[in-house]
Amino acid sequence: MTDADRSPIMATNPDGTGPFVIVCDHASNTIPEAYKSFGFAGDALATHIAWDPGALAVARHLSATLDAPLLWPDVSRLVIDCNRAPEVSSLIVTESEGRPVEANRAVSEVERARRLDRIHTPYHDAIDACLTRRLAAKLPTALIAVHSYTPVYFGKARPWQVGIVFDDERRLADLLINGLKADPALAVGINEPYAPADHVYYTVARHAGPRGIPAAMIEIRNDEIDDEIGQRNWADRLADILVAATPGLLGADHAVV
Repeated sequence: MTDADRSPIMATNPDGTGPFVIVCDHASNTIPEAYKSFGFAGDALATHIAWDPGALAVARHLSATLDAPLLWPDVSRLVIDCNRAPEVSSLIVTESEGRPVEANRAVSEVERARRLDRIHTPYHDAIDACLTRRLAAKLPTALIAVHSYTPVYFGKARPWQVGIVFDDERRLADLLINGLKADPALAVGINEPYAPADHVYYTVARHAGPRGIPAAMIEIRNDEIDDEIGQRNWADRLADILVAATPGLLGADHAVV
């Protein structure tokens, strides 16, 4: 199978029957072979503008602990941002965090449509299929998106170690916030450092909102998860909160064991 034939949409434990489905929109800094000719700067791929460092490792640990399906695109958001609506300008960025992305300066409408067709649409189709299958089987289901963010943004330090992002549907968010705030050492961002108004909530809103299922986005400051110890510690911390929250969120019959 050639790179062009390989699906960029990845799934871990797709048949997991735990009560959570996990997505990791910015899991990868991979530039597939088909897009390398555009000349994405190699040094940019190590930075946050290309992906969310540490997020996939945390999501994988959560998937294993919670028996949760995990889906992610194995493509850098510099190619296309799967957590953006197709019509917004930030779908394919020409500048990110003050840095020009020259590879995207001359992307045509045809090329934009190709990236949607090959990456963005299949990713969201996979999430749709997973949730539809689970709900048809009457499996209790809540959706979690795992992201990370930089400690400093445009010269301004972010004081929170973790942020919970949510919209009007806040059942899961409130349980996460309360669980995290039980640790006095943590500064917890409530719709910080991002909020839905920043156009960062597309995946969760698209898939959870119409279905009326509990959902939230977890943002972890990436210096907290830059090694295996930090990644596992954060996954364990979040898993403990989610396990404890499940009976109240989805009913006592659906506790994670």
